[in-house]
Amino acid sequence: MKATNILDPNYFHKVVDCQWACPAHTPVPEYIRLITQQRYTEAYMINWDSNVFPGILGRTCDRPCEPACRRVRTEEKPVAICRLKRVAADHKGDITEFLPRVPIEKNGKKIALLGAGPASLAVARDLLPFGYEIDMFDRDSAGGGMMRSQIPAFRLPADVLDEEVDLILNMGVNTHFDYEITSMQAMLDMDYDAYFIGTGAPRGRDLDIPGRTEVDDHISIGIDWLSSVAFGHTTSISGKVIVMGGGNTAMDCCRTSTRLGAESVTVVVRSAFEVMKASDWEKEDAMNEGIPIINNRPPKEFIHENGKLKGVLFECVTPVEENGRLKYVPSDEPDVFIEADHILMAIGQENHCPWIERDIGIEFDKWDCPILDEDTLQSTNPEIFFGGDSALGPENIIWASAHAHKAAISMHLFCQGKNVKEERPPEGVNLLSQKMGIHEWSYDAEHDPSVRRIVPHAHKETSLKNIKVEVELGFDEKLGFDEAQRCLNCDVQTVFTDQLCIECDACVDICPMDCISFTDNAEESSMRPALMAPATNLEQDLYVSGHLETGRVMVKDEDVCLHCGLCAERCPTNAWDMQKSVIHIPQMGSYAE
Repeated sequence: MKATNILDPNYFHKVVDCQWACPAHTPVPEYIRLITQQRYTEAYMINWDSNVFPGILGRTCDRPCEPACRRVRTEEKPVAICRLKRVAADHKGDITEFLPRVPIEKNGKKIALLGAGPASLAVARDLLPFGYEIDMFDRDSAGGGMMRSQIPAFRLPADVLDEEVDLILNMGVNTHFDYEITSMQAMLDMDYDAYFIGTGAPRGRDLDIPGRTEVDDHISIGIDWLSSVAFGHTTSISGKVIVMGGGNTAMDCCRTSTRLGAESVTVVVRSAFEVMKASDWEKEDAMNEGIPIINNRPPKEFIHENGKLKGVLFECVTPVEENGRLKYVPSDEPDVFIEADHILMAIGQENHCPWIERDIGIEFDKWDCPILDEDTLQSTNPEIFFGGDSALGPENIIWASAHAHKAAISMHLFCQGKNVKEERPPEGVNLLSQKMGIHEWSYDAEHDPSVRRIVPHAHKETSLKNIKVEVELGFDEKLGFDEAQRCLNCDVQTVFTDQLCIECDACVDICPMDCISFTDNAEESSMRPALMAPATNLEQDLYVSGHLETGRVMVKDEDVCLHCGLCAERCPTNAWDMQKSVIHIPQMGSYAE
């Protein structure tokens, strides 16, 4: 095998699994270390720089970072990364002095942002410090988009949402709320220098089965119903409620229904419980509130009498794995009838942009999604860019932030007359030694065996009676510190200098995971099973040194390394060092002078 090029930005990035998995590439271990030092404001700003909405995401993120956490390789539960993000937000001080300055004198370029959701807000934040005039248009009366209209207050309090939305709007965005966009051509006629479409995936999917037309008055589309609740148009729901769907929207619908007075609420899902799209914690919270989830039940018919809904008839199916995929086949069980007075349909969302004319240069695919360059998010009309759910389909807020950073760079290059694809700033990496003395490091290298902390919840008796009572209370400083100590500091890397190695094998002896081997060089396929501990995870690279004096090479399995630093402690020649990898992910700040 060739010696590993550790200066390739993607090498150590992939080792920091949490940052690698985060769409916005938030430097997770860095802000967690700051939390242990009670430097909450700095921890918050590290988050704000990359994911833009730390307080919001600390409550609502889908947490793609947590399944990737290296902690799950040694025990069951990952570090509570998302909840630690909230710790930083809840305990931060005044951040005013850390915010970017927006120049009074503008650069002469005007940008139109269509939609006031997370993607548009993040684009505004990235571009405003560079002198762009930003106009934001949205049909709602306040900013936030789906964060305001589709996430209930018991998950995301209004004051948290308002604080982080207003932080951006107050930077100097020209807002046009209560503005219904009916024509993209009309927007183009306003002659902006570039346009960003971040209007989300505004149409919830419907279900065409027998009885649907007859009971229309008893059925609501989930996202529309949640929006109606959010803006105070719907304040109650009565009788027996069935929520159809297994995603996060379905979980929000069922929990909201409980709080608005439903006699009973039942979630019915056509898929198996294990493959439901809802996050595990969303399902757990719903069930803890006494809401049953019935799986493997696709609906067959809405049963009605004289125009009044009586209930729904469901087929019983069994999941069967076929060619690595689940297939649902009819079971021997008879159909099941469940009574209902109201149906909330939460079976998915899709792009729906009837206001975008099809003759203005934007091409769409068969799913009615715009055809985009995935690196630049530029459409086939070069002055129009997309982001968030309207770009590549429904995703979480963290994806909207990631799209925004890409799009902001693209729009800046476009407005400056540069090549949007070829002149983007590159990724980079710096390695900084953490050594302070012979046995002293600038980070806590000790492995904490503690289990994941449980986040406190509000009493059900209180939270189920008031939709505005936040259910999760978050970690206090003590719990936050204890949970932060579980982080393995995966961004502090074991860096090996082969010229200093005397091949004493002391590092091999002390390694608690047997992840270091000194062996003859060979092809990767034959080397992996021959190491001290076979390296079976092919998705994680091996760290291979150059040839040593004996002709052998050092091979380290990055998959199971705990970053404990014992190899560097034991090495008599300093061939091993613990160095923090600071990965530079291009954002608009890359252009700062």
